[in-house]
Amino acid sequence: MYIDKVIEILKKNHKTFKKPVVTEISEERNPFKVLISCLLSLRTRDEVTGKASERLFNIADKPEEFLKLSSNKIESLIYPVSFYKVKAKRIKEICGVLINKHDSKVPDSLEELLKLKGVGRKTAGIVMCYGHNKTVSIPTDSHVHILSNRLGWVKTKTPEQTEQELMKIVPKKYWHDLNDLFVVFGQNICLSVSPLCSKCPINKYCPRIGVIKSR
Repeated sequence: MYIDKVIEILKKNHKTFKKPVVTEISEERNPFKVLISCLLSLRTRDEVTGKASERLFNIADKPEEFLKLSSNKIESLIYPVSFYKVKAKRIKEICGVLINKHDSKVPDSLEELLKLKGVGRKTAGIVMCYGHNKTVSIPTDSHVHILSNRLGWVKTKTPEQTEQELMKIVPKKYWHDLNDLFVVFGQNICLSVSPLCSKCPINKYCPRIGVIKSR
């Protein structure tokens, strides 16, 4: 499956592309900001997430500060992220839980993160990996799911299944970087529709499973 070779090539090409918003935010090593920006990013384009996160964090960047804001205020700051009304309500709920149950800190275990309403395995994995710098899983979103199947590394139907299968075959030394590498590559080359196979630096290692039309 050429896992080592593929990751080596992707790392070399990684710096030529713009970093995903959540990756940029994670460089502050602030688990709370990673959590909130990741929630905003769900089903939302990266450029929209970036601007919404910036507006929001300019006003508040701690759970206590968020609770002082009205839901309408949060909605106005994060619009037009997808489901902005639901996300505004969810953010306030999570901040309340963090204050009351976790001393205003973001839990540093997958189990506790998954207890937060609206936090799934992908978000929990990203917070652990890029917020707490703890590699306990491979955060798996649609990019990781699609690319892993196209490469033939896995044969799965859901991101959850993909995560479990990847952890069986991918050396743990790559777990921390895999999401970031695949997201960048998926946003710029291996697009979900009509991937740019003619420009792909790993095309000779890719059987293009499931690709119907490419460029």
